[in-house]
Amino acid sequence: MGTTQLESVQEPKYWHLKTVLSEALDSDFAVGEILPNERELAARFGVARATLRQALEQLELEGRLQRRRGVGTTVAPPRVGVAVATAEHEWTGGATGEAWQPVDCSFGRPPAPVAAMLEADGDPVHVVRRIRETHGQAVAAELLYVPESSVPDLSAIDAPSGVVRARGVLREMHRLRLEGQDRSVELGSARADDAKELDRLPGAPVLVVTTRYIAVGRTAAVSVATYRADTCRLTFGDSGALEISHGEQQERRAS
Repeated sequence: MGTTQLESVQEPKYWHLKTVLSEALDSDFAVGEILPNERELAARFGVARATLRQALEQLELEGRLQRRRGVGTTVAPPRVGVAVATAEHEWTGGATGEAWQPVDCSFGRPPAPVAAMLEADGDPVHVVRRIRETHGQAVAAELLYVPESSVPDLSAIDAPSGVVRARGVLREMHRLRLEGQDRSVELGSARADDAKELDRLPGAPVLVVTTRYIAVGRTAAVSVATYRADTCRLTFGDSGALEISHGEQQERRAS
């Protein structure tokens, strides 16, 4: 990895250094390789260690680096794509190696924005919590809000809460004939429970995908799914389906 002079650069030094480091990761390092320590890197680029840390933190946020306790800073591996806007929502699970897993179900009042979308007027709804895993790694956490009117045949025999109840609600949603979906994506901050399940710090940047499911001319359910923003890249295919991709499907190799 070469050196560069940053004194004449008008943009913040750490930002320019981030660009230089990013190019070096593509050309000089292999996936999983450990970077030199901060003192060596700072000396090589002629910057203060505080500036270097800012650049490394930005690269970590963008999913280019991983900081592993007891190991150091390593080059992040390539990621796999995670389809979001599929033609048919998979209520009961996904393909091999990728699936939504029900975690819990409760009955309560939704947040005001969700209640407005549901036109629930403050009425309690089923709240199903799910985790999405891809090849054993949690990539998203979801809260699915389902009014009682959407699942009228939900059996009272099912447990009143927990995973069993969640599966019952999802089973009834699977039987519901959906007519359409409205979806929005925005940047947000990880709440404490989402951060724990996604292995992030509370307040870390996340991508929030809100989906309104429509059936019989009304809102049948609302999903608020939180995806890790440090490793996710949004793309839109020709079909209009939204996909969250975790990098290119090729290895970065040392030159």
